[in-house]
Amino acid sequence: MQLIKKFLLSLTVFAVLLFSANAQQTSTSKKNALKEGSLEEQFEYISRISSNYKAQGKRYEVINLLYYEMIRSNVLDSILALEKQIDEAKSTIDIQKIDNIALQTQLKNTKSTLEITNAQKDKISLFGIQLSKGFYNVILWSIIGVLTFLLLFFIYKFKNSNALTKAAKKSLEEIEIEFEEHRRIALEREQKVRRQLQDEINKQKTNNKANNK
Repeated sequence: MQLIKKFLLSLTVFAVLLFSANAQQTSTSKKNALKEGSLEEQFEYISRISSNYKAQGKRYEVINLLYYEMIRSNVLDSILALEKQIDEAKSTIDIQKIDNIALQTQLKNTKSTLEITNAQKDKISLFGIQLSKGFYNVILWSIIGVLTFLLLFFIYKFKNSNALTKAAKKSLEEIEIEFEEHRRIALEREQKVRRQLQDEINKQKTNNKANNK
């Protein structure tokens, strides 16, 4: 009989220890579920393990205060995390707005610089006077045309003058030849006349001598 009592006592102690360990493991599992799961999973878990009762036609859920505090803390942490994410998103949006304003300002400055550059590119300074490229080209080609005309005119005049010079030189040579020929003929005539005159003088002298005898 005493042996049976000891056996029952041992069995009772073992059952109590087993139940305590199981309860502790279940409590730890519940705490892990409330710590690691998402909010939706945590609420589902609380709804699943909570007890309920009806009073006056209404249903009430009974939640363990410890679990309530844990899920409340988790909800507040999630809200704080979301608020932090929202603040960071707002800061990012503000920074992007500032960057967009800076980019728009830079774009306007670039467009203004490009317009000024194009305006300067389409104009050319001539003796300190800003002229459009088209008008400058008209002036430039007009000057080139006038200079080309003058060059051709001077070439024509030079060739014409050269031809006249050659003709005058040829005429002068012909005149010199004629003059030399005329001088030669005149010299021959003069010499002939002198010889005739000398002959007459000699003849007169001979006649005079003959008469004197």
